[in-house]
Amino acid sequence: MALKRTTKAEPNFSMSSMTDIVFLLLIFFLVTSTLVNPNALKLLLPKSTGQVSAKATVSVSIKHHLDTDTFTYHINGDEAPVPFSRVEDELVGLLQNEEDPTFSIYADETVPIKVVVEIMNIAKRNHYKVIMATRPE
Repeated sequence: MALKRTTKAEPNFSMSSMTDIVFLLLIFFLVTSTLVNPNALKLLLPKSTGQVSAKATVSVSIKHHLDTDTFTYHINGDEAPVPFSRVEDELVGLLQNEEDPTFSIYADETVPIKVVVEIMNIAKRNHYKVIMATRPE
């Protein structure tokens, strides 16, 4: 008994599912790349349960050198420190064209409040919004 198949199996295969996978991978990597923290300095941030939804465009990092009891200020995670006398000029230059100027402060746990308040006073003088960076509890 000879049975014949009425439909032939096509050896072709559709690439549309493969393009969907590539598109989803592209979206995944684009989203995760924006979550990378641009702050390259190693800071031990204080813990907090509160989270802020605002996005700061500029960051000021304050590093406490315990051996000499000195502080260095870094704009946008730059390794080269900026003297405190130039921090305000740098911030004004970076935030002058922003619609809603906001910057974040990354300070070590050991940095005294007095030093952090000095940076906050710069924001108050120039009518900037400030976000204090913390690590989640």
